[in-house]
Amino acid sequence: MTTTYDKLYVGGDWAAPLGDDTIDVVSAATEENLGSVPLGTERDIDAAVDAARKAFDDPEGWSTWEPSRRAEVLNRFAAELEARGPEMAIRVSRQNGMPIGIAEMFEAGFPPLLLRYYGQMVVDTPQEEIRPGMLGGSSLVRKDPIGVVGAVVPWNVPQAITFLKVAPALAAGCTVVLKPAPETVLDAFLTAEAAVAAGLPPGVLNVVPGGREVGAHLVSHPGVDKVSFTGSTAAGRAIAETCGRLLRPVTLELGGKSAAIVLDDADLMSNIEKFFGATLLNNGQICWLGTRILAPAKRYQEVVDTVTGLVSSLAIGDPMDRATQMGPLVSSRQRERVEGYIAKGSSDGGRLTTGGARPAGLENGWFVQPTVFADVDPNHTIAQEEIFGPVLSIISYADETEALSIANATDYGLGGSVWTADPERGTAFARKVQTGTVGINGYVNDPTAPFGGIKSSGIGRELGPEGLAPFQLTKTIYLDAGAGA
Repeated sequence: MTTTYDKLYVGGDWAAPLGDDTIDVVSAATEENLGSVPLGTERDIDAAVDAARKAFDDPEGWSTWEPSRRAEVLNRFAAELEARGPEMAIRVSRQNGMPIGIAEMFEAGFPPLLLRYYGQMVVDTPQEEIRPGMLGGSSLVRKDPIGVVGAVVPWNVPQAITFLKVAPALAAGCTVVLKPAPETVLDAFLTAEAAVAAGLPPGVLNVVPGGREVGAHLVSHPGVDKVSFTGSTAAGRAIAETCGRLLRPVTLELGGKSAAIVLDDADLMSNIEKFFGATLLNNGQICWLGTRILAPAKRYQEVVDTVTGLVSSLAIGDPMDRATQMGPLVSSRQRERVEGYIAKGSSDGGRLTTGGARPAGLENGWFVQPTVFADVDPNHTIAQEEIFGPVLSIISYADETEALSIANATDYGLGGSVWTADPERGTAFARKVQTGTVGINGYVNDPTAPFGGIKSSGIGRELGPEGLAPFQLTKTIYLDAGAGA
């Protein structure tokens, strides 16, 4: 069964595209055609930005509504997404190879949660506050929506990442032009259907899929007030350059090469499912995964054996099968990239303990065996560059000082985890790791806590109250001002 759309969601309606090309969607597991959508053009982006601009500038429109009124619409949006949750999980799983159980949690469950969370946040948080001054007067500090938001999202966790941006932006009173990745567009159009059913006002959310050129046009468009991007560090640098030149606010959630630091008292076997989730979830296609495993020298072989045993036992296969723990990569190109890193790991001297090839019996689809390298030097390519696939590097350290040095010796700083029998010890160690987020005996992105990176992993934060602030402008009105300075 294929799913085909011949229109784009622009201005609150299904609009005929302004180009003739289409995006053909292919199953990551079978290479069969799943459907198609129109390929957006720069002119489609122009139309979408114009619609978002009109909606935002409407003196009685979305941006001027009371927060409680916006929250009512967001709650309806959440309910419509929940009604489509099973289909959403299926579409994502078939497109990018995400195991269906993970898709149900991340892609079906997370977006409605975020819509309700941010809808309630703007209801509970006063838009204005009075601050007593030190010079005899006082000030009114006000939060206003920033304007039209250009949201560019990747293919790996498309719906969860979409709503890291869309939920706080809409709650703040912004309007959005969403550009999904070409690999995962059928889910984005299902989101548009939910928006229609929920009664989002025209132009508040617009969906235009396309490639890099279309995304670049959105980022640089004069009608856009704020950009939020998740993707590669290379693309993020280009977007940062554009936004810097335009003095345009931008949030960038980029790549990672996080460390999973196993302290000398850790019991990995008692936390093996959480360890899998923190290092290999979604076929290794998540930016915060701890793909560098740091193990104490005196327990090194034990850690290698434990990790190798875990990885070699994983069930590889159809992502729609609930028994599957490791599905295919998103595309042939992505598999070739991962296989290139596996070859590099071997040529640089890493010791392959499991995996390293394509699994037998899965001729169709873009499968690669989950792979573990031992005896990896911290400076090896596979220990420094983001692979974005199921490849783990196990690195030995002599003591905690060296472990911290290795963990911090990377251009990235997005995620990480510390494994120990003593959570207080783990927390003390985590405080010294140079990263935006880190977990103790696990890793979970909680909606209430800020998520984002440092160094080459990005700029800004998503989730929590910190995830709402980038979509707001702060205005100060001086009241009954004193003598002044």
